Amino acid sequence: MSSKDTIVVGVKDDQPGLGLMERGSHRGFEVDVGTYIAEHMGAKHITFRTVRSDNRERLLNAHTVDLVLASYSITPDRAKLVTFGGPYYVAHQDIMVRRPENRIRGVRDLTGRRMCQASGSVSTERVVIGLGIRPTLVPASSYSECVGRLLGGKVDVVSTGDLVLAGFAARYRDRVKIINAPFTDERYGVGLRRGDIDGCEGVNRALTTMYQDGTAARLLNKWFGASELKMTTSVPEFEGCA
Repeated sequence: MSSKDTIVVGVKDDQPGLGLMERGSHRGFEVDVGTYIAEHMGAKHITFRTVRSDNRERLLNAHTVDLVLASYSITPDRAKLVTFGGPYYVAHQDIMVRRPENRIRGVRDLTGRRMCQASGSVSTERVVIGLGIRPTLVPASSYSECVGRLLGGKVDVVSTGDLVLAGFAARYRDRVKIINAPFTDERYGVGLRRGDIDGCEGVNRALTTMYQDGTAARLLNKWFGASELKMTTSVPEFEGCA
């Protein structure tokens, strides 16, 4: 971790509810959680910088950002590249479709369907490799582009962590819906530079307090209450910082 006076937090800029650039500022649940963590760790100045799924590790290890909160699912491969604090939320991979759709009721119904594949995300691998299901993959640069393709009829489904989907579902609630058929755990971690054990422990202390003092529940309701997603407000089980 760099000087505690200034902490640079990497967030998305195109995911409603989580991290979205609006009127020149980053806004969303991950922005608020990043602010809480940085303040708890003693930062006098907090700066936000946009990251994407395919550059999070590079920006962390280049010291461009100190923390990353960007729907960053903790996986064994990623844990070889960065150190993870948290998770700050355990989401579940689910499926979002257009409102009229009623034939897709679970992940097994995705065979042959046009499914968006966001660059740098592991969600598609969980369907295709993990479960052996064969949708028709349509590549896109981000989940915001995926949702645009869903709204425009270019794909049939978008599948990723339900907290990501909930942000879009709250924004486009008259046009899309989450089918509420979760099939994985998505442990969203706070990314730090590899080996930053002190920083990781500081993050975990901040997250514990955030859940215990009611801030986590308030922020989840603030950003995702309109999505009708059932949310967990108990402290997640942390990965450990070793």
